Amino acid sequence: MKTQFKLACISALLATALPLAGHADTVRIGVAGPFTGANAAFGDQLWIGATEAANAINEKGGINGDTIELVKADDACEPKQAVAVANRLVDQDEVVAVVGHFCSSSTIPASEIYDEADILSMATGSTNPEVTERGLPTVTRICGRDDQQAAVIGKFIAEEVGAKRIAVIHDKDTYGRGVADATREEAEKLGVETVLYDGVTRGERDYNALVTKIKGANVDAVFFGGLYAEAGTLVRQVREQGIEVPYVSVDGIVDPAFVTAAGGNQYASGVYMGFPADPRNMDSSKDIVAKLDSEGKKSDGFTLYAYAGVQAVAAAIEGTDGSTSGTDLAEWLSENTIETVLGEKGWDEKGDLRTPDYTMYQWDDEGGYAELAPAQ
Repeated sequence: MKTQFKLACISALLATALPLAGHADTVRIGVAGPFTGANAAFGDQLWIGATEAANAINEKGGINGDTIELVKADDACEPKQAVAVANRLVDQDEVVAVVGHFCSSSTIPASEIYDEADILSMATGSTNPEVTERGLPTVTRICGRDDQQAAVIGKFIAEEVGAKRIAVIHDKDTYGRGVADATREEAEKLGVETVLYDGVTRGERDYNALVTKIKGANVDAVFFGGLYAEAGTLVRQVREQGIEVPYVSVDGIVDPAFVTAAGGNQYASGVYMGFPADPRNMDSSKDIVAKLDSEGKKSDGFTLYAYAGVQAVAAAIEGTDGSTSGTDLAEWLSENTIETVLGEKGWDEKGDLRTPDYTMYQWDDEGGYAELAPAQ
């Protein structure tokens, strides 16, 4: 019995050791975002982009000969769930970096866990300034900031829409309220008066009382800060009550799910939104976009941002001769520029992109969106 017990123990040890031997030949990267819940369309974008990038890098030999293995982490855009998956990525999955999270309210608490473990995190859609203003050395992002986006949207509302009185509505979340406050401030600098400032609760679908307030405020435009589910619901109810003023929103609606939430093109068409220069139109992305299109996969929204995020992580690991220290990787990114699907990118010491490129878009009658020509 003792001999059998010893053999069983040895077999068990070998069984646990074999995956570890294989793990030495892989580089695990977490992809964190909302894969379930109301904002799952964004998670779909992130996973498609990250997977495509990992496959392309692996086909060329991986990172220093090691294969990228992606680990999906669903936070549902809920802060508590984000903390739970962050702990799992660190303690159980043993990732060397994280591409994500998406919502700022998830990224902020989760990134503190990664920073404590010295793991690089690269947010894909978290634009709240606080993400990179906390002095955490391992925190970066592949997207811009709310204050940068707000400057473009505020100017657009004042100069292109020509609004004098606006309603500013947000979803009470870190991202939505943050970008709404920043846009309100920028618009007011240019003489636009905010005559109604209010918030909606995520998940609610009856905003008619709020819409009645908007109607009574006699506004020239409605601005909404938040994500596509609430943005779509609100614009539909605004239009149903006969309010035909311009409706302006942010990069949180950059997915066809916005049209679905709005109840169809008849309500979504004409809506304006801020977003960086369309990566689908860049020379650096045309081959990848064509490949995704041929496979029936989306290349819109933040898909190519996740792709670029994986590229950046891979470049930093290679550039530091295989370091897995998040501090080392972030420092390398701040000292170098790399070629990505989004073009050449570089980061400052905070972890922000050195050159943001926000512009304005408009949704069309066919359920798509296009970049507006710059004002002459």
